Amino acid sequence: GCIVPNEFKQSGAVDAKLILHQLACNGVLEGIRICRKGFPNRLQYPEFKQRYHILNPNVIPKGFVDNKKASELVLGSIDLDSSEYRIGHTKVFFRAGVLAKLEDFRDERLAKIMTMVQARSRGNLMRIEFKKLLERRLALIVIQRNVRKFLQLRFWGWWKLYNKVKPLLNVARQEDEMKQKEEELRSAMEKTNELLNRIKELEEKTATLSQEKNDLIIQLQAEQENLGDMDERLTQLMRTKLEYENQISEMKERLEEEENSCSSLVSHKRKLESEMTDLKLDLEGLETTLVKTEKEKQALDIRVRSLTQDLAQRDDAIAKLQKEKRAIEELHQKTLDDLQTEEDKVNHLTKSNSKLSSQIRELEDNWSQEKKIRAEVEKARRKAEGDLKMTIENLNDMERAKIELEEVLKKRDLEINSLSSKWEDEQSLNSTLHRKFKEHQSRIEELEEELEAERANRGKVEKQRAELSRELEDLSDRLEEAGGATVAQIEQNRKREGELLKLRRELEEASLQAEATASAFRKKHTDSMAELAEQVENLQRVRAKLEKDKQVMKAEIDDLSSNSETLQKSKINAELQVRKLEDNIVETNAKYTEMERTLMEVSTVKTRLSAENSELSRSYEETQSKLNQLIRIKTTQVSQIEDFKRQFEEESRARSVAVVSLANAKHDMDLMKEQLEEEQGGKSELQRLVSKLNSEVTSWRTKYETDAIQKTEELEETKKKLAARLQEAEESSEAAQARASSLEKAKHRLTGEVEDLSIELEKANAAAASLDKKQRVFDKMLSEWQQKCEELQVELDSSQKECRTYVTEVFKLKTAYEEALDQLEVVKKDNKNLQDEIKEMVDQLGEGGKSIHELQRIKKKLEVEKDELQMALEEAEGSLEVEESKLVRVQLELAQVKADIERRIHEKEEEFETTRKNHQRTIESLQASLEVEAKGRAEALRLKKKMESDLNEMEIQLDHANKNNAELVKTLKKLQQQLKDMQAQMDEDTRRHEELREQYTLSERRITLLQSELEEHRSSLEASERSRKLIEQELVETTERYNELNVQNHSLLVFKRKLEGDLQSLTNQHEELIHEFRSADEKAKKAMSDAARMAEELHQEQEHCMHLEKIKKNFELHIKDLQVKLEEAEQLALKASRRVIQKLETKVKELETEYDSEQKRHIETVKVLRKNERRLKELVFQTEEDHKTNQRMQELVEKLQSKLKSYKRQIEESEEQANQSLAKYRKTIHELDDAEERAGMAECALNKLRTRNRSTLSKGYSTVEVIQVSSKSTTED
Repeated sequence: GCIVPNEFKQSGAVDAKLILHQLACNGVLEGIRICRKGFPNRLQYPEFKQRYHILNPNVIPKGFVDNKKASELVLGSIDLDSSEYRIGHTKVFFRAGVLAKLEDFRDERLAKIMTMVQARSRGNLMRIEFKKLLERRLALIVIQRNVRKFLQLRFWGWWKLYNKVKPLLNVARQEDEMKQKEEELRSAMEKTNELLNRIKELEEKTATLSQEKNDLIIQLQAEQENLGDMDERLTQLMRTKLEYENQISEMKERLEEEENSCSSLVSHKRKLESEMTDLKLDLEGLETTLVKTEKEKQALDIRVRSLTQDLAQRDDAIAKLQKEKRAIEELHQKTLDDLQTEEDKVNHLTKSNSKLSSQIRELEDNWSQEKKIRAEVEKARRKAEGDLKMTIENLNDMERAKIELEEVLKKRDLEINSLSSKWEDEQSLNSTLHRKFKEHQSRIEELEEELEAERANRGKVEKQRAELSRELEDLSDRLEEAGGATVAQIEQNRKREGELLKLRRELEEASLQAEATASAFRKKHTDSMAELAEQVENLQRVRAKLEKDKQVMKAEIDDLSSNSETLQKSKINAELQVRKLEDNIVETNAKYTEMERTLMEVSTVKTRLSAENSELSRSYEETQSKLNQLIRIKTTQVSQIEDFKRQFEEESRARSVAVVSLANAKHDMDLMKEQLEEEQGGKSELQRLVSKLNSEVTSWRTKYETDAIQKTEELEETKKKLAARLQEAEESSEAAQARASSLEKAKHRLTGEVEDLSIELEKANAAAASLDKKQRVFDKMLSEWQQKCEELQVELDSSQKECRTYVTEVFKLKTAYEEALDQLEVVKKDNKNLQDEIKEMVDQLGEGGKSIHELQRIKKKLEVEKDELQMALEEAEGSLEVEESKLVRVQLELAQVKADIERRIHEKEEEFETTRKNHQRTIESLQASLEVEAKGRAEALRLKKKMESDLNEMEIQLDHANKNNAELVKTLKKLQQQLKDMQAQMDEDTRRHEELREQYTLSERRITLLQSELEEHRSSLEASERSRKLIEQELVETTERYNELNVQNHSLLVFKRKLEGDLQSLTNQHEELIHEFRSADEKAKKAMSDAARMAEELHQEQEHCMHLEKIKKNFELHIKDLQVKLEEAEQLALKASRRVIQKLETKVKELETEYDSEQKRHIETVKVLRKNERRLKELVFQTEEDHKTNQRMQELVEKLQSKLKSYKRQIEESEEQANQSLAKYRKTIHELDDAEERAGMAECALNKLRTRNRSTLSKGYSTVEVIQVSSKSTTED
């Protein structure tokens, strides 16, 4: 009902006592009290440690892992009463309000930490600003000092004179112009040196590429040789395969022969059954034969059991024979002692059973026949012993015989079981078996004789074993003599020697085992004798009963006689077969040892084949990678050829422009005298160009320095080459200086160079044609190599398939031997694992009951995370596909970049060849000019007297030349220093290059690892998707089941409501019946005084209408009382009430049964829901782990993408820089040509101006000296 009732239906009426009473009755107050006394809040130890270890992190030592102890330490170090929390097995429990305190402590701690971080960051920022202020202060001090000095010097007389004279000096201007021109020449020379260095670098790159090409060709040849070796190995494997197939065919033939022998035995058995009818007349002979057959059957049972046990023991204990050798010897001694004791017992039995001597004679007759049979068997045995010598050659036959023997043993076991069942039936019929006890004694003597014969045979076997060992030694000596040529044969000889030693050991062990089996036979025979004695006593007791049943069994004796004959014949055959089996066991032992040896050989062949397979796979991968490289080289060469064609066209255009410029230069040489004024304007233009070139050089240097870090890949390739080219650059700088001096003489020979250029154009065209031809040849080579690689791949696939087949055959041969040994270890391991699992399950059961509430709480979170994981998985798959496509694109782009680089290298090689030829021609022209100068000097000596007036002018020119030379020397020193700096930079670049190369190799390895991990994660994603689908199906099923259960519950609730309505209707009926009973009571009051008591009892029953069972009992009591007193009216009422009560009882029982069934169903549904919740939690955990792995993979993929983007950027920047350098190189060539022409014109103009400016020069020198003196005095002051 309602907690705040309103019985009187008044507004604002509250009965506090009644509300408290209802709360107390409902248990609300008790629940609040329990919550206050209890610990409603709880946290797991990892969560507590992760959230609250910040309160006192120093309490937890470093490397500490136990979350429980860590949480205990944290709680102990906080100002928290121990009564406010409790430490459980997996959780910490808190009273109400304690978690709020802990959160307050945590907030305070975090605020302190954040304030500390802010204070330190602010301190660091202020320190940085303080350093900046100090630097500004120092700069201001320097500026102030310089300003003060300027203010002190500005009124000094010499300084004023210097400032006035300085603008009047024309010589200084000319010198400045000369210096500017010299600087322009220097910059041009530096550019030419840089271009020459670049050409040399490109040449070295071409050399390295050619070397790599040769290395690739050598590697391809080596792979062809490896393929030849693999073909040989494949042929060897095919031979071994054919040998195994021959062995299998032989085994099949042997099986067919054995089946034929089995059919012949069956026919022989039928014949023996037909002969059994002849022995029906001889009952006494039948009894004797029955006794014999029983004994022989028991002996055969013992032998067959011993043989089966021995075979099983030999199969199981081959690896343990050496350990069990000593135990077997001890058992042998014990068995000998037991034999002696049993022989004493036998002697005692012979004395006690002397009455049975009459039957011994009959047995002696039989024994003579058996001796004859045994003589034949011994002959056969000798033949078998002779056949033992051929065991080494018949390994495959041994394997077949072993399988056949196992089948025969199984058949014999079946036959023996059938015989044993028959003999058990016949033992109850044989009443005269007690008379045949002496036969056992004779049998014992026979067994002793057999033992002696077996000993003699054993001696023979040992002799044969010695002979075999000698033959094996001879074979080993022959093998050693024959096989000493190769290392492989020597290893095979060693293996065979080891196998021979194993065979000898196994023969010794087999001999010891045979002795042990003989002793076991003796012991078994003695045991069988004791058992037979006990059986005789039992048979004597049964004799009386059997005599009574003799008449009944006469009809059955006829059938038994026929069976006895068949059994006798089968006994003889069984004895022969047992002897054959014994011989076969010896043979199988030898064969088994040889099988082990063959297994060892097969295992070695397997390992070798696996190694070869791995090598083949590795070589295949290498060849495939080389093919990819060749394809890339092909594409690069195609692009290079196209670039060569473009460059060739550009160079042809440039050459045509050069020819035109040469013609213009000739025309300009004729008009040089008239263009002096234009030359001055040209000088200003040259100055501008020099400034531009200097700015470009500085910008290029800055770009080079800034981009060197980003473009480490190109520097990595060129670092090792720059050191060797620096010297060449120095030489080229000297040559350029010589060239600058000889530019005047080179002008006259430009016409000849134009013709040479035309010749070189033709040569370049021819070279381009040859390159096209080479490219076609290379394409053909690539196609041939591709075909070869495809053929190799096909051969590899076939060889791998054959290797797999061989491996499966080897495993089939090996598993038969290893299963028995592995089973014990597997059983032991399984037992240990099961024990561990039982312990873990017990622990999990203990913890599972505690973690149900937590799992329910986590379930909702996991469902949300599952949906997120599904989305993340789909996104990850899409991103993986995108990344794979990006990787393919990046590989193609790298191949194109390599092709462009190689193409440019080839172009630079051609340019270098052309420049080299030009240099040779200039050297020749310089030599000719030197000869002309020598002639001119001779003429100058003759004209010396005439030129005395010109000596002054020449001395002035010499001074200028000396100054120029000094400046050139200074510039050379600066260039050398710059070259040294460049060399140091190149060394650093080489070091960086090596580091980057190592990083690149590491990145490639990481990429391969990531690719393998991607494949693994793809497989795991597929598995997770499958599991996800299964889980979704299970979820759908569970939801359907849950919906069905909800529907059932709803239907049950509806049914319950119906039943409640029925109950209400029944109560109404019951009330009506009560009214009827009241009327009946009123009627009964007239007749009897007891009606009042009945009315009172019915009134009590009205109060107890909900308890129908009590009402039933009360009604029955009242009905019994009223049956006597009320006759008609009461009987009618009672009948109606009984019917109503029965209906009510049946309905109540049905409702109870339905309620119980619904409760059971509800319990089952709750169990199913719990199981599904557990599965959901496990799956959610798996999805979380998969999500984490996917996130890791996404991060790795993003890193790889960033690296690839950076590599792309570097490659693009390197390409842009290379294009810029090429354009600058061409521009500098044109500018050099123009500068050379202008320099020639300027020199002519200078020669004319020298005569005019002699007087001005002398005056200028005097003023310069005065200025220098004044400047020195100022510096000294």
